[in-house]
Amino acid sequence: METLILTHKDVRDTLRMDETIRVVERAFELHGRGLTQMPSKVYLWFESGDLRAMPAYMERWAGIKWVNSHPDNPNLGLPTVMAVIILNDPKTGYPIAIMDATHITNFRTGASSAVASKYLARKDSRIFGFVGCGKQSYTQFLALKEVFDVELVKAYDLNERNAERFVKFCRAWVDARVECVEGVCDCDILTTSTPSRKPVIMSEWVREGTHINAVGADAPGKQELDESLLLKSKIVVDDLEQAVHGGEINVAISKGILKPEDIYASLGEIVAGFKVGRESYEEITIFDSTGLAIHDVAVAGIVYERALKDGRGLRLNLVMA
Repeated sequence: METLILTHKDVRDTLRMDETIRVVERAFELHGRGLTQMPSKVYLWFESGDLRAMPAYMERWAGIKWVNSHPDNPNLGLPTVMAVIILNDPKTGYPIAIMDATHITNFRTGASSAVASKYLARKDSRIFGFVGCGKQSYTQFLALKEVFDVELVKAYDLNERNAERFVKFCRAWVDARVECVEGVCDCDILTTSTPSRKPVIMSEWVREGTHINAVGADAPGKQELDESLLLKSKIVVDDLEQAVHGGEINVAISKGILKPEDIYASLGEIVAGFKVGRESYEEITIFDSTGLAIHDVAVAGIVYERALKDGRGLRLNLVMA
């Protein structure tokens, strides 16, 4: 047996957003039915950032992602987030692939928000707001446009150049208005992807019927939404344990403003049909996205299969004498 080594370019040239959304939705369903294994993330903390180990098993695939988050990396010419996945055959444990997972991380996170929006946003959503225009916003946009027609995109970032680059990117993909504005919350679907540790979205800015994909909070102490906004919204998490400890709700939980039982559902429960998604045109819904290892493994599986078919990558006898 051999181990397939796949570079960032191999993965980027192989992965498609429509396929990613499909396998991520399937993973949510299996997770909602209790048919996956996903132990808690393990963190190593440093002054400059952190490293996280994320193991998972789903259907035919098992593996682990090793991923960092170092906010100051762009000053060094490095991505804020970099990742590697080791994909194993569950029957033997053999490492069938080692691949760059930076692109997979970005794609599966965008796909998670697209699946959440499919079940929680209004079906007639046409106006999309983005707060934070870093790398993650790009795949958030690419995923949402697979599910909804786009009439208007609003973008805001503290760094105006980031917002301008994002606007230019979006204009290349859709025949719609795309603009840099401060009133970004006046929209149908709002996506937040900042590293903030204090609210950047206040309750009074969000109109009835809005769906929010809260993506930025992925570690203890991170927070993007005002607590009063959480209290008046229907909150859906990707995984309750992860969200309580490091998702958008973690600060409100630690302050006693929210309790775990206040959370409406996991997205897997909704996808699996155990709970309904949006129940009225007026309700505000929030998807607390922390990132699931089952998605990494599921997406790595389709990358591996297509790479084999297309003859991509380098094959090595890595562990056998």
